[in-house]
Amino acid sequence: MPELPEVEVLKMSLEPRLVGRRIVSVEVRERRLRVLVPRTLARDVAGRRVEGLRRRSKYLLIDLEGDKTLVIHLGMSGRLTIAPGRSGPAEPHEHLVFALDRGGRLRFRDPRRFGLALALKTSALERNPHFRDLGVEPLAPGFSGEVLSSLAKGRYGPVKSFLMDGRLVVGVGNIYATESLWRAGIHPARSVARISMARWEALARSVVEVLSHAIREGGTTLNDFADGDGVEGEFQIELAAYDRAGEPCPRCGTAIRRLVQSGRSTYYCPGCQR
Repeated sequence: MPELPEVEVLKMSLEPRLVGRRIVSVEVRERRLRVLVPRTLARDVAGRRVEGLRRRSKYLLIDLEGDKTLVIHLGMSGRLTIAPGRSGPAEPHEHLVFALDRGGRLRFRDPRRFGLALALKTSALERNPHFRDLGVEPLAPGFSGEVLSSLAKGRYGPVKSFLMDGRLVVGVGNIYATESLWRAGIHPARSVARISMARWEALARSVVEVLSHAIREGGTTLNDFADGDGVEGEFQIELAAYDRAGEPCPRCGTAIRRLVQSGRSTYYCPGCQR
């Protein structure tokens, strides 16, 4: 599933191509996504100029004039790409098409249909059920070990599950939680009640470093992700622990192991993650 870096890369690739452009029309070819595409989507979006792009957690926010925001979530397999011309042959699983002024179209393709596309009131966005319970942004100013320690107060579960809880910290999915814990030298099953402030600080730094590095590398493409131009990411080449079971740890040489936490594969080094 595309995580925070992939959505940030997508935002950065689309921003210069969309800001200032007007959405001329919207074609909904398939409404049955994870959240049913509203019948009002075309009416709410068509004719409006794009004023800016933002990201909140794993949501891409396309702010439109007139207090409207087009909200896109890629789900597990979604792609949002720019294509030349206002019309053309549809790709397989191309469910939404946003025709743009001065030519070109924005296409939303989602084979597994776990994505969503909604038009919401910009001024009320943070009160919407999709956003009101989201946690802190790890790339926002002020993110620190002290913040993580405060969020962990009164909790006893494993640190990896804590890090992936979007009500606490947003956008750190399985891959980046695994890599951040490896970088910080923290065992993924360690209870949050048994982490010192020094190790919380190390983990906060590792999260920021891993996410920032992934963004610079264009995100991680294991199956479906590509940016707005259809370019796949390259961070998967640099993964130190994720999906490396049996391979030597890049830091200490011990074989990476795999365990299952909450139904998800977790990879760690038993030699240097404590």
